[in-house]
Amino acid sequence: MRSMAEIAKFVHRGASQITPKILSGVHRKLPMLKIEFAQIQAPKYPHLVEQLEFLANLVEDFADNADQDIPYATAAAATFALIYAHRQTDLIPDHNEEFGWSDDSGVVRAVLIEHEKVLGDYAKRHGLNWSRVTIKP
Repeated sequence: MRSMAEIAKFVHRGASQITPKILSGVHRKLPMLKIEFAQIQAPKYPHLVEQLEFLANLVEDFADNADQDIPYATAAAATFALIYAHRQTDLIPDHNEEFGWSDDSGVVRAVLIEHEKVLGDYAKRHGLNWSRVTIKP
């Protein structure tokens, strides 16, 4: 299992490769991704679906220019987390019942921790309960 520092480094590298074109492509796919994420069955990671939905909403608001206080770095990191969660082949296959969603959860948590202030402010502006979008798995 990777340490949180290694996961954070992985997320930084991935987020740095998110171009406006990639972000726009993910934005177009958000309706399908939200449906896909809602179907995740990960009892060991009970907050994962809600966290992914939160990040998807943030990317949508950024791309639609509905919230101009979201820094590009935060939108890029959120986009990377969404792409990672959607990928069929990731570090630990999702169909592995014991650990399948641990890498996805780690990537999402790394984004939530790294961008906690910005994401908390975003939640407040949109009347969302930030404590429900916890940094816990």
